[in-house]
Amino acid sequence: MSTALTLKLDIRERMAGSISYLIAAFLLIGVAGPLLAILGKSLLAQSGEFTGLSNFIEITNVAGFWSAVGNSLWVSALTTTIVLPLAYVFAAALSRSAMPGKAVFRYLALIPLLAPSLLPGISLVYLFGNQGLIKSWLPLGVSIYGPLGIVLGEVFYTFPHALMILLTALAIADARLYEAATALGAGRVRQWFTVTLPAVRYGLISAAFVVFTLVMTDFGVPKLIGGQFNVLAVEAYKQVIGQQNFPKGAVIGLLLLFPALLSFVVDYFVQKKQKALLTARAQPLVAKPSSLRDAAAFLCCSTISLWLIVMLGVAVAASLITLWPYNLSLTLAHFDFEQMDGGGWLAYFNSLKLAFWTAICGVLLVFIGAYLNEKLKVAPLAQAILRVLAMLPMAVPGLVLGLGYVFFFNHPHNPMHSLYGTMGILVLCTVTHFYTTAHLTATTALKQMDAEFEAVAASLKVPFWTTFSRVTVPVCLPAILDIARYYFVSAMTTVSAVIFLYTPDTVLSSLAVLNMDDAGDTAAAAAMATLIVMTSALVCLLFAIASALLGKRSQAWRR
Repeated sequence: MSTALTLKLDIRERMAGSISYLIAAFLLIGVAGPLLAILGKSLLAQSGEFTGLSNFIEITNVAGFWSAVGNSLWVSALTTTIVLPLAYVFAAALSRSAMPGKAVFRYLALIPLLAPSLLPGISLVYLFGNQGLIKSWLPLGVSIYGPLGIVLGEVFYTFPHALMILLTALAIADARLYEAATALGAGRVRQWFTVTLPAVRYGLISAAFVVFTLVMTDFGVPKLIGGQFNVLAVEAYKQVIGQQNFPKGAVIGLLLLFPALLSFVVDYFVQKKQKALLTARAQPLVAKPSSLRDAAAFLCCSTISLWLIVMLGVAVAASLITLWPYNLSLTLAHFDFEQMDGGGWLAYFNSLKLAFWTAICGVLLVFIGAYLNEKLKVAPLAQAILRVLAMLPMAVPGLVLGLGYVFFFNHPHNPMHSLYGTMGILVLCTVTHFYTTAHLTATTALKQMDAEFEAVAASLKVPFWTTFSRVTVPVCLPAILDIARYYFVSAMTTVSAVIFLYTPDTVLSSLAVLNMDDAGDTAAAAAMATLIVMTSALVCLLFAIASALLGKRSQAWRR
């Protein structure tokens, strides 16, 4: 090999390695730094002196701490117990029945993903609050402001997350197993226990841990409708915002990290034990029409979808009613956000700006990082850091990550201190917070491509960036658009990760919902939440159209 060619290949490898180190540095700054900062803050007194574990001991003696722990565990367990059967029935109806309207039900089930977690709280206030539309439905002496409201709101918020996991678990099945069970005389109930349940048990465990962790660490629903029923996520907010006690807030943040880390570790080991369910000889399970089963499936999906539509519809109606319940005439006055406390139209446009830059930066960082990690064997240290830290954000609750950003970037000796209080830190936090799901999406798409693409390109002396732009990107375009859509919608609806990071100039629409509700402008809060849902739905539609149009050219090889 000539010296010139060797030098050229060496330059290419160094360039790829440099990019790998830059992405690894981004994750070190965006994930590892804030987590270490929150750990360090928990070991300091308010004056800055090292106190060891004294903050952990003191927090356990604070009045109401153990009740907050018990309340968080209780509502998380109850919500999980309710959501899992609902999500399983819905997923089974979509994948194991021949009922009509499956596509419509699938889209309806994803409605909560388009809304901030504050929306169900607003809807429940208008349904069961002091002036609620159907307050009389509640038993005498029972209030929606407390555990009942939190559980109902969290069921709405976490339902699609459990559904997506269970749909994946039920999507793959070998028809031969069911045929053998039928031939041996096993009824439907016995088939479920001996064939279906063993196949989906890992999905059920994963869904349970995801729902439990989401409820345990959610801030929006308890803050809006929890009343005097205190939970850990709200307690952390009170310590930081209300009492300016950052060390105790850091301690509670670390405590919130434990259930998320536990669920992440258990899920990791459970997935390692899962065996392949689809072999080369497997026959796909195709649901045969059954009038009784399909009617039952349609009824269950209709009931659950109606509940989701009602929760969204009530918030939309509240944004259009002049003064509930005294003046029911329609108005657009609640959308005049400049007359309301909370941030005005600036908050909405800030959210659009955040979502746009998060989608752009997120796609570039995630997909390039996944490509270098999967396809190019360069910079082993950087790739090892990337593999570890890319999975870590999944185990870090948004509230904990945001609190870590306060301690890390607000430190006077941090050279990136100037980033604090800007839109840049919100973009950085949001990209990092949702990094894992986007990374797994990109990795899955890249694994479907044979490694020989890069090998052949290298043998032909084609630079890796040419292969990346002309082959990899067009083939993986559907996944790239999915990542961009995921980041955009997540940035529009995020609350907990950015609750400690915004300023009056960078207030976001999801936070404006909270601020308006705190100021007593519940109808305006409903209007802002409705605007977020409409924007998210419109963007999803635009991405679907773009995917269809671009796919005709870039995905022609699939046909």
